[in-house]
Amino acid sequence: MTTAADFAGYNRNYIGGDFSAGAVSLLQLVKRPVIAQDPWRTPAKGVYLCSSSTSPGPGVHGLSGWYAALSALKNEYGLPAPDLSM
Repeated sequence: MTTAADFAGYNRNYIGGDFSAGAVSLLQLVKRPVIAQDPWRTPAKGVYLCSSSTSPGPGVHGLSGWYAALSALKNEYGLPAPDLSM
């Protein structure tokens, strides 16, 4: 078991046990980390953000990583999103 205090001691960004990188408000969900059509892409070539600080926001759903991977496939390799319907 890990308490909020233990989390804060482990990583100073987890103040009070907050691992979601700040407020979960509508404004924060829209502008994390920047207001952009592709918020996962950075100005550095080949560097993408996939933490809970990026859209669609905090949680254990993994969507930040999914969208960062889709962005990388498109921007680095010109590939479309994979079809996972099969």
